[in-house]
Amino acid sequence: MNQISTAARAQGAEVTVVGLGPMGRAMAAAYLDAGYEVTVWNRSAGKDDELVARGARRAGGIAEAVAASPLTVLSLIDVEAMYGTLGEIDLGGRVLVNLSSDVPDKARAAARWAEARGAAYLTGGVNVPPAGIGQAGSSIFISGPREVYEEHRAALDLLAATDYRGADPGHAQLYYQLNMILFWTAYTGWYQAVAVARANGLTATDILPYAGYTADSLRGFYAGGAPLIDADEHGGEHERLAMCAASVEHVLRTAADSGVDTSILAAHAELYRRGVEAGFGADSSSRLIGLLGGKV
Repeated sequence: MNQISTAARAQGAEVTVVGLGPMGRAMAAAYLDAGYEVTVWNRSAGKDDELVARGARRAGGIAEAVAASPLTVLSLIDVEAMYGTLGEIDLGGRVLVNLSSDVPDKARAAARWAEARGAAYLTGGVNVPPAGIGQAGSSIFISGPREVYEEHRAALDLLAATDYRGADPGHAQLYYQLNMILFWTAYTGWYQAVAVARANGLTATDILPYAGYTADSLRGFYAGGAPLIDADEHGGEHERLAMCAASVEHVLRTAADSGVDTSILAAHAELYRRGVEAGFGADSSSRLIGLLGGKV
């Protein structure tokens, strides 16, 4: 880390971080660790105290913050917060990297908005919680103009390894939201399983080893199924939709008998019933992709 810090200072590396929630504070801290000259700004006061004590510069306002560095990293709740935060300040010649979560179309609109005001704009999707910033194995999806990305890649890689997803500013958010679809459905499934476990006298710790095994096994299902799905092959040689539908019904019944909320599981069961009713009972459950996509 000392070698990185020395190199950064020798190059006069500067960055501004706007938005100092847990993620923004972690990003600013990572830049301080790497020896950057860091300017920080947050709409509400007090969140920058620790960073300032470590050497960050507190901007007197948002215009001053953005003008202080060639690169501004935004860590806000969404794109709308960026509009409200930056307002009508001068963005000419600045580079904005918006690492706030939002939907792809809003990311594209934000890029047009920034570029119309003279700024270069990159979109990012951060694939780790704040504790993962600056840690090995962490990653960030980035999209937007390649030349802007390459110019600032070293600075962004300090936060997490960047995975460039092309010039379309919406693609970083698309990839990020696809990951979030997997994450939130799996995490909510964990909560559902814990609720059923507790209703039957078990604890989260009791079922943790089995939950971990199931989570690890999903990688194999994804890897084995992806080529077949891409080839539009949905044969039921290894698993049949009708069999899967029966299993989902058993899961739903178990939750209901345990007296816990079944709304999430009921939605799953309804989807599998629709697949069977559409005539795909003897096919792979991957036929459900067509139903979800509205193509069946």
